[in-house]
Amino acid sequence: MAQPNPTQPMDTSEGNRPSPLRAHSPQLRAPAMPSSSSLIQGISISVSDDDEATGKVRVRVRRKRSRGPVSASARRRRILFRAARLGVPLLLAALAVSLLIYESYRLTPSRSSTLPPPSFAEISRLSRNARAADGARKSCLKFLDPEKLQNLELPEIPETNLSIKEVVYRSSLPHIDNDTPSHTESSRFNSFTGYQTLTEREESFKMKESVTVHCGFYNENGGFRVSDVDKEYMRSCEVLVATCAFGGGDDLHQPIGMTENSIRKVCYVAFWDEVTREAQEEEGHKIGEDLMIGLWRIILVSDLPFSDQRLNGKIPKLISHRLFPMARYSIWVDSKSQFRRDPLGVLEALLWRSNSSLALSEHGARSSLYDEAKAIVKKHKATPEEVEVQLDQYRQDGIPDEKRFNGKKALAEASVIVRDHAPLTNLFMCNWFNEVVRFTSRDQLSFPYVLRRLRPPGVHLFPVCARKDLVNSFGHRRKVKPLVKETTT
Repeated sequence: MAQPNPTQPMDTSEGNRPSPLRAHSPQLRAPAMPSSSSLIQGISISVSDDDEATGKVRVRVRRKRSRGPVSASARRRRILFRAARLGVPLLLAALAVSLLIYESYRLTPSRSSTLPPPSFAEISRLSRNARAADGARKSCLKFLDPEKLQNLELPEIPETNLSIKEVVYRSSLPHIDNDTPSHTESSRFNSFTGYQTLTEREESFKMKESVTVHCGFYNENGGFRVSDVDKEYMRSCEVLVATCAFGGGDDLHQPIGMTENSIRKVCYVAFWDEVTREAQEEEGHKIGEDLMIGLWRIILVSDLPFSDQRLNGKIPKLISHRLFPMARYSIWVDSKSQFRRDPLGVLEALLWRSNSSLALSEHGARSSLYDEAKAIVKKHKATPEEVEVQLDQYRQDGIPDEKRFNGKKALAEASVIVRDHAPLTNLFMCNWFNEVVRFTSRDQLSFPYVLRRLRPPGVHLFPVCARKDLVNSFGHRRKVKPLVKETTT
């Protein structure tokens, strides 16, 4: 009998099936089933008689049909889509990294800042163009050219036709020590300020040839003591830039931008107390044997008259003419700021050019003293009770709630004060100081009152941008330590 060839496929057609499959009866034959594609898409199920007998079902997954050829345009669109999906995030990441590198480079100090600091004799050459170099801020004031500033001289003292020709300070008049009227018991008047009555206050606002006014240094035992050497130095100053730091609150910022002409003619004076001196020595800023730190002549003050350090700071700020009796001009700069302009150029731009006697910056946020009072209370810079006492007096004196005065804001920002030391300006500053002592130490609140009461000519309220052009503001660095005065029993 011939053996079957194992290499040839077995014929499984109906006519050639093995005989055992033929022996099954028709009723045992599996019924005809619908097409598998009509039941489950993509799955073909085949059942053999052997599987049926054993109860097993074989599942065979149909392969996916291969798609037809993709056109070139579709392929390009697919490539472009994938490139966009991957490229856009990469582009954004690259931009972010570039921006980060740029900001890091811009904020990183230059190599020159890592070098030892220059000697203070060379400060005049340091940064006349320190801020102008980066072009970040355009000047709001028009200053004279450096060549003209180098040769600028003080003008001759003009003959004044003003009604006030003399200011007499009550400290030069006979008075009774410890004469404290009963109505000032709750005030901050003391032996330094004198005890101004409401009648004396009213008289100080009357324009006469000779006006008598309280203006600090009322009694030789009133405090604010400086050495005889310092007194002699202050008498030698004709033009000064002044600042102060009591209670150790601020660092000393060296002035910049001046000419050699101003270095020769201008006194730079900083008033300190012992607390500030100790704080600055810890920072490495020690007073030299010449009593200088850089361009600043340091004057140490003892026996400060007020427990409120802010009020002590009003003495060199508002009544500098009492400290510098021979000075003709002064520029006040708050201790949180760095003066960055030539002082003689500032006097020329803000006073001489416009024939002004007092120049301050307009307030940047508000225009009315009554709005300022609300802000002071809201920011907890004074108690509502003391502010209300001040406003009640101002309403009684007929000060309106107006936002403009002589075409400008009625409110000033007093971190920079440029002034001459003529009699009328001195009277203005004395009255301003007395208002600060009588009410709150927030001098922005009392300035509009004195301005409306005296109505002096030549008050220049320059725009905020000009103030920013005069100083770099750094803010207060530390909390001021309150003055604890010893009490004697």
